[in-house]
Amino acid sequence: MTESAEFSFSTVPHLVSGPGASSRLGILVRSHFPDARRALVVTDPGFLGTGLVGAPQRSLEQEHIAVHVWSEVVADPPESVVLQALEVARRHDADIVIGLGGGSSMDVAKLIAVLAGSEQPLGQIYGIGNVRGKRLPLVQIPTTAGTGSEVTNIAIVTTGATTKMGVVAPQLYADLAILDAQLTLGLPPLVTAATGIDAMVHAIEAFTSKHKKNPMSDNLARQALGLLSRTLLRACEHGSDLAARQAMLLGACFAGQAFSNAPVAAVHALAYPIGGIFHVPHGLSNSLVLPHVLRFNLSHASAHYAELAGIVAPGVTGSEEARANALIAAMEKIAASTGIQTTLRQVGVGAADIDRLADDAMLQTRLLGNNPRELTRDDIHGIYSAAY
Repeated sequence: MTESAEFSFSTVPHLVSGPGASSRLGILVRSHFPDARRALVVTDPGFLGTGLVGAPQRSLEQEHIAVHVWSEVVADPPESVVLQALEVARRHDADIVIGLGGGSSMDVAKLIAVLAGSEQPLGQIYGIGNVRGKRLPLVQIPTTAGTGSEVTNIAIVTTGATTKMGVVAPQLYADLAILDAQLTLGLPPLVTAATGIDAMVHAIEAFTSKHKKNPMSDNLARQALGLLSRTLLRACEHGSDLAARQAMLLGACFAGQAFSNAPVAAVHALAYPIGGIFHVPHGLSNSLVLPHVLRFNLSHASAHYAELAGIVAPGVTGSEEARANALIAAMEKIAASTGIQTTLRQVGVGAADIDRLADDAMLQTRLLGNNPRELTRDDIHGIYSAAY
């Protein structure tokens, strides 16, 4: 789009970024929400086990805010987990919700904040713009550098054995996001890799989104790709490098701001069934199909890909087509260098499963409609086959 075209842009109003920032959580909450008295911290058992919940919790208690830590979030959270957390929030009469974890914890925190004080049932808010009324104050603190959920207005829920539904509404934007790399120092290299590539996918898809792409989302996508491509391998190989970890968090945040306004497309549409059926982590699912979706899109997005190639592979030259292909090659090289799986068969997908994956991906109409090139079921089947 041209810079003179009309667009809108929304994001979290307050962002604090810096190592150790989460240890000032109480002071930050008190300054933004002077009346807060009872906080529900939403996290997962793995992160609780690190002991890193302690410092943020103590800082809240020092501000005379009672804290209840609820740590039953699981990956790809089902409705039952959301409803369980909702019951806990109401029982403790929480007046502020704090998401502390990966995308799943932050997504659950969003849903609790909008449902705890509402009569709306969960099933009524799926889709776009179906949340009514206000929500509880909401703070998000990511512990992985990937999803960008701390600055998006989207929450994903597993609604059946393998199916997922999204809630998209302005009320899901948090009031405050805190980026603290100290919380990510314990991430294993493969998790660092998969979540980092997830963030890069967000930036690439936002930059090429058919709908709502705009100058602000473009700038954030470029910044995100620059930060992530420069520091991902460093963060994987030297996990204690605080500067690299902080840059990764900031890159993931920028990518989240970009795709929350210029939505993601076919990479995510094809990744969701892989995660839903085979319980593959979301970032890895994206990474597995990314190069094959990019190749499919070349005929419609080569100019954009060529521009991004200059960020991910500095110094690349040649024709637009050559530079666009250089982006794909660079993303494949990054995935291979980190040691994560690069084919569907490596994560347990059989050749006979591709039909089912294609059927499920065709249901992701909200995402497919954003892709620069329209996809048929045969196209999707072909992309999965190439990824196999």
